[in-house]
Amino acid sequence: MDTTAVLLNGPRDLGLDRLFLTDPGPNDLVVEISHSGISTGTEKLFWSGQMPPFPGMGYPLVPGYESFGEVVEAGAESGFAVGETVFVPGANCYDGAHGLFGGAARGMVTDAGRVVRVDGGMGAEGALLALAATARHAMAGIDRAVPDLIVGHGVLGRLLARLTLASGAPAPTVWEIDASRMSGATGYEVIRPDTDTRRDYRAIYDASGNGGLLNDLVTRIARGGEIVLAGFYTQPLSFAFPPAFMKEARFRIAAEWNRSDLAATRALIDAGALSLKGLITHTAGASDAPSAYATAFEDPTCLKMILDWRNVA
Repeated sequence: MDTTAVLLNGPRDLGLDRLFLTDPGPNDLVVEISHSGISTGTEKLFWSGQMPPFPGMGYPLVPGYESFGEVVEAGAESGFAVGETVFVPGANCYDGAHGLFGGAARGMVTDAGRVVRVDGGMGAEGALLALAATARHAMAGIDRAVPDLIVGHGVLGRLLARLTLASGAPAPTVWEIDASRMSGATGYEVIRPDTDTRRDYRAIYDASGNGGLLNDLVTRIARGGEIVLAGFYTQPLSFAFPPAFMKEARFRIAAEWNRSDLAATRALIDAGALSLKGLITHTAGASDAPSAYATAFEDPTCLKMILDWRNVA
């Protein structure tokens, strides 16, 4: 089998290509993708060439880890059936290309244990499950305070705010400096940081990926407060020790989601407690992938770009 996929040959060198797929085994699924998302975090770093050394990285690669599609072939031991709709967090099934992510393709082969069943009616929003699970992972666990301040009103920041409300906690404050991203809040307030006078936040979640904010964030927490690094940071992080010492500050790094986060997030969506509405701002046909990736990474009004694969062979 072969498929059409986005192939990143090097920094800013991206296009569609035909790639052979590995043969599926008894535990594998063959999935026909209808929609895939473009990540403005890790994928942007590969596209720009700014990604620091990372296990499994290398060019050429198939990017993407946010894919939604239909099972068209199910292995005898997979536990799935043809026709089911699934979320696929990427795949490593391509001959001649790294599959570190591997989700931006019309078709893929993946172990059934990696995918999650989702409602077929979700359509393009089904590709957002990984981002929602990332936000959930940052907040879930014993003795983890939900955010009362979120830095950044991109998709991750919005999901953190929605999950905070879904948990029954008080509405968080959200900081944003880009005027085009100030709107879209429901049930919480988005303000510019220079208008905020609070210095007693218990838990600040940074979804901006801007490590240069650490010293300012330290001054904003209550004594013993926590700063959660929920973005992806390309440069070494540092902060002034005396203010952090005086505040007895705690720092936590939020890692990537795991399978339990995907399942829990799907349950919240199915129950109506979490909505993914309004997060997709741009959609492009997969044949326009080069311009779509540039828009996703360079246009600040683009919260989330989705590639539509349905008209690609």
